[in-house]
Amino acid sequence: MTSEDGTAVRDVDVVVIGAGQAGLSAAYHLQRRGGLRFVVLDAEDGPGGAWRHRWDSLTMATVNGIRELPGMPPVEADDGVSSNRAVPAYFADFEQRFALQIERPVRVTLVEDDPIASGPGPRPLLIRSVGRDGAPRPLLRTRAVLNATGTWTRPFRPVIPGAGDFRGIQLHTAEYVRAEDFTGARVGIIGGGISAIGHLLEIAEVGSTFWYTRRPPVFADRPFTEELGREAVAGVWERVRQGLPVRSVVSATGLVRTPAVQEAERRGLLERRSLFTRITPDGVIEADGSETPLDVLLWATGFRHELRHLRPLGLRSEHGGIAIDGTTAAVDPRIHLLGYGPSASTIGANRAGRAAVNRLVRDLHDLHDLPVRAVPVS
Repeated sequence: MTSEDGTAVRDVDVVVIGAGQAGLSAAYHLQRRGGLRFVVLDAEDGPGGAWRHRWDSLTMATVNGIRELPGMPPVEADDGVSSNRAVPAYFADFEQRFALQIERPVRVTLVEDDPIASGPGPRPLLIRSVGRDGAPRPLLRTRAVLNATGTWTRPFRPVIPGAGDFRGIQLHTAEYVRAEDFTGARVGIIGGGISAIGHLLEIAEVGSTFWYTRRPPVFADRPFTEELGREAVAGVWERVRQGLPVRSVVSATGLVRTPAVQEAERRGLLERRSLFTRITPDGVIEADGSETPLDVLLWATGFRHELRHLRPLGLRSEHGGIAIDGTTAAVDPRIHLLGYGPSASTIGANRAGRAAVNRLVRDLHDLHDLPVRAVPVS
């Protein structure tokens, strides 16, 4: 078939965008259910999602807990192995074991309503994408989208006057590789989350560190428990139900005082400074007006959800976030957001993949009388 402008179109029932934890979980449950034509599009060159780009020193011993993929045993790798090798290998094994056909590298550029669709029921969606060389691919027409694009491709860096004048090195956590690259350097680390703490602990062993945050960091005085995690996730869920901008779980739980963090505090490595007011060619202007010379600015300032390809659908609320009901966009049930808000963790992504498939199978069957085989999903 062809579109309004004559472009080739392939018709499917479901398109999964992204093959990280959430996307692979969704693909697994779609395959188990049967009865739906689906494709999985992934912008990476190979398996692993964002794990392919984690820094070398983030080993299996230091990474936060990794939940196993559905139908798979837990990740098995020595503590000293870099997560950017172990986890992609695990994802590759999963894809091979369940014969999942992932189309890659494919970057989705736009999801929009099919302008020539007619008839009862929700309008189909058109998916525009490009391949490795940036050339447009054939359009996909689909009834539903499971969006699992994550955040790694949208690093956030606040706008600070003078940033363009800095003569040193500026990089984001997304570009960080190893502490040894900054041996002997004066490094300003900006951010109040887990990544910033990790960078501080590593770089302090080879260089001089200066820690900047917009607000005083909050350290939890109680250990992280399942109950605390559930309370934090519930708070994030409430925000997304209201269409408010997503906040991290860490913002609700605080930073955990691990033994390594306690040792860093004892050594005076976590002496926080207020965020500087301006960047100069050779450093920064502190909140008190003094200048501190720096060689490197490392922005551990987080990420934003990669949802720009969904803009034509008008999903955002007046509050700036996207209201979701379960995994479904409240204003457009054709769109499911996996790994968004409280489902951004690996265990949350697994659950979101299963929940989204359960919901869309029911919806598509009711709306279109599709021949969906009812298979229990564990």
